[in-house]
Amino acid sequence: MNLLLGVALVLGLMIMIHEWGHFIVARLFKVRVDVFSIGFGPRLFGWKSGATDWRVSALPFGGYVRMAGQDMSDVDSGDKPPTGSSDELMSKPRWQRALISFAGPAVNLIFPILALAVLFIVFGVPHSAYLDQPVQVVALSSKSDAQTSPFRPGDKILSLNGVANPTWEQAAKAIKEEKPGSPLTAEVENGGVKRSVQTTLGDSASTDRLLGYPPLLPVLDEVAPSSPANHAGLKEGDTIQSVDGQKIQYWGQFVDRVRGSEGKPVQLDLLRNGQAVHTQVTPMQGATESGEKIYQVGVAVRDQTSYRREGLREGVHDAVVLTGERISETVGVVAKLFSGRVSVKQLSGVVGISRAASEAVRKGALAVLSLMVLISVNLGILNLLPIPILDGGNILLLAIEGVMRRDLSMGFKERFVQVGFVFLLAIMAYAVYNDVMRMLPIHS
Repeated sequence: MNLLLGVALVLGLMIMIHEWGHFIVARLFKVRVDVFSIGFGPRLFGWKSGATDWRVSALPFGGYVRMAGQDMSDVDSGDKPPTGSSDELMSKPRWQRALISFAGPAVNLIFPILALAVLFIVFGVPHSAYLDQPVQVVALSSKSDAQTSPFRPGDKILSLNGVANPTWEQAAKAIKEEKPGSPLTAEVENGGVKRSVQTTLGDSASTDRLLGYPPLLPVLDEVAPSSPANHAGLKEGDTIQSVDGQKIQYWGQFVDRVRGSEGKPVQLDLLRNGQAVHTQVTPMQGATESGEKIYQVGVAVRDQTSYRREGLREGVHDAVVLTGERISETVGVVAKLFSGRVSVKQLSGVVGISRAASEAVRKGALAVLSLMVLISVNLGILNLLPIPILDGGNILLLAIEGVMRRDLSMGFKERFVQVGFVFLLAIMAYAVYNDVMRMLPIHS
């Protein structure tokens, strides 16, 4: 049930929004729309409203809007050639046709702003609950930090650069906003004794290096399929008790032990439903978003979420900023895929997306919305790529025709679309292959 609901909410809704963008701009330019389809292939069910057949089709790998008098080289053009009628697509100027193609991806990039703004204004900005807690140093993150940090375990921060009783969020902001070489002053209390602390921020200054681990307990929230943790039998809800015999109290300690393993097997003692469990896991090398190589096992921490409501202006601003960050990240990943800096093995297809959607439904509305934002941004960016059959490819053809001031031959456009169709089928097949391989127990 979660799988069906997830696919309907995430894939179905995002595709519908994309096609709605094409539809609404086509109607704005008075282009008749014959078919609005979610999915390809045979029609399963639907209804007729005005000139448009609204339908759901058998193959849930996308969707299309078939406009009257479409270019016959398009894969979804149907079998009716343009007649020259004023309400047909090919009768419209190239700039209008380009805008119709651009509208689908544009709506996909606008949707996250609207959805996130509503979330932030009505419910609040989601964030880790510990960020609202006052700062108390629980443990420093490494031996080197213990030598260089002016703080000590047990320190309660009474003030930090003039901010009284700062929360973890306020402390992180205060440290982040200061430039390297800037002074940091604090008043702390430890065991009833108060003292003043002064230090100079270095180039690598960060909250965790100065103030130690955040107060997150080492409880697993998610275990990635086919990850080392999954192979080792780790489960959601497990509490990490020790790594190689060293006691673990906070999530950051577990992360440090895994990253410092250099890929060698580590021994884990867990607590599962009140029962002690011992297992061994072998970390594998991965990479952070910045490209840093690290060792990881494929688990996420259970982190309580809090919400902080915002006004209209702040909510819209934060929604725009967050959507911009997602767009930038997506463009970066696509660029790395084409340059070879990111392996195509990271691609996920409809199987992987469906599994992610099912898991999001299980976790709740926030996880579903987060996945919808991610999928919507991906759809918008990928459809703007100048690849035949995609919206970006159609815009490219129209731009070439505009420069040449004449239409390209039907034969050329058909070959152009055929190349794109084969290319996309190959990419989709490889992505599904990756999805299946990740599900196999022998995959690592």
